Amino acid sequence: MKMTVEIDCTPAEARAFLGLPDVTDINEKMVAEMSRRMEANMAMASPDELMKAWTAFGVGAQEQFRKLMTAAAEGAMSGTTRPK
Repeated sequence: MKMTVEIDCTPAEARAFLGLPDVTDINEKMVAEMSRRMEANMAMASPDELMKAWTAFGVGAQEQFRKLMTAAAEGAMSGTTRPK
């Protein structure tokens, strides 16, 4: 035997019927906080800030990055991707 029951109600009515908590206030606070954090981090996406962050690693990291790019370019020119 197969039976189908269709209930037409709003999400708030369904939560109340099932005894679930109303999380509307928490959701609004979470969305507001995430929006605030995203807006604050948008400044970090500017080219000036990115360059400051990348150069903060020092000369050693820049040298390692240069070696990585050189090895990749040499591998692409020789037809292999294995380091020598």
